[in-house]
Amino acid sequence: MEEIKKEDSGGSENIRNKRRKKIALVILVSLILIGAVSMFFYLRYKATHISTDAAFVEGPIHTIASKVPGTVKSISVRDNQFVKIGDLLLEIDPVDYDVKVKEASSKLSAERSKLNEIEAKIETSKKQLSEFQRNIEVERANLELQEANLKQADIDLKRAENLYKKDAIPKERYERTRTDYEVAVARVKAASEQLQHAKIAVETQKAIIKQSEAAKPSQLSIANEREAALRAEELNFEYTKIRAPSDGYVTKKSVETGNQIEAGQPLMAIVPLDNIWIIANYKETQLEKVRPGQKVKIKVDTYPGKVFRGKVDSIMAGTGSVFSLFPPENATGSYVKVVQRIPVKILLDEDTDPEHILRIGMSIVPTIIVEE
Repeated sequence: MEEIKKEDSGGSENIRNKRRKKIALVILVSLILIGAVSMFFYLRYKATHISTDAAFVEGPIHTIASKVPGTVKSISVRDNQFVKIGDLLLEIDPVDYDVKVKEASSKLSAERSKLNEIEAKIETSKKQLSEFQRNIEVERANLELQEANLKQADIDLKRAENLYKKDAIPKERYERTRTDYEVAVARVKAASEQLQHAKIAVETQKAIIKQSEAAKPSQLSIANEREAALRAEELNFEYTKIRAPSDGYVTKKSVETGNQIEAGQPLMAIVPLDNIWIIANYKETQLEKVRPGQKVKIKVDTYPGKVFRGKVDSIMAGTGSVFSLFPPENATGSYVKVVQRIPVKILLDEDTDPEHILRIGMSIVPTIIVEE
């Protein structure tokens, strides 16, 4: 009986072992199938979702610097304050620049007065020239009249001489006729001289006008130089008030009231957060299917539970190392092949960050969704 019991117990143990093997085989096959399916979907996901952690937020940074040196009179902003375009940031003491504007304005007025004097002289000289030219006509007419009188006096004299020789007229009348002739000759000579004087006056007046007109361009040039100098001083005066070049946040403020600053010295920066983008440094082996316009899902380390959206804007024309300070020399014998990274510019969708919570320099993980 004991032997029969042992045989029965041994058979039951074999059945249990076979059942365990079958269960283990089913579990193993199930695990293999689950792993294969998971691997399939994982590889498919990796093929259509290109991701990298070498990415950061980028954007414009407006460095604020003064165009003129001076002493800071007042500061109207503080660190991290939001400002709008045109808002006053700080003011430099304008006293010295105000004095220079007044000095330049005075010099310009003096040169303009000289220019006005030249123009008035030219205008007056032209009017006098017209009068002298009319005087020439008058003197020419007078000369013609005196020449006609001389011609008549000559005829009268010859007639009187013939009559006097025949004793037809007295000597007194003959002498009076001769005197009239001599007076007519003198009048012709005087009229001729007057005509010459009138012509000389015209030529002299023309020379005066020409000289004045020749001086006008030079004086006009001086006046224009003074006007440009005044404009430059006015600009310097305007530069004493430094205003925001765009909407944004004040950062890196390194100036205080009373500081003496120089032209070009950085004072602060304005960062507009409504125009930021992402630079993602993808490996060159990841960019085969990446194209501009493709959608991008963005995760930020600062906000782990939030997803931002964007799209690929462009792919840089070279790798990051090519534009470094010391680019690699591939032709050297010590060259070692390394997978390079190429920057990809990603633009954020307009409605993905309405509160502008992203900041320049934040680390992010962008995932580009590509077609298979």
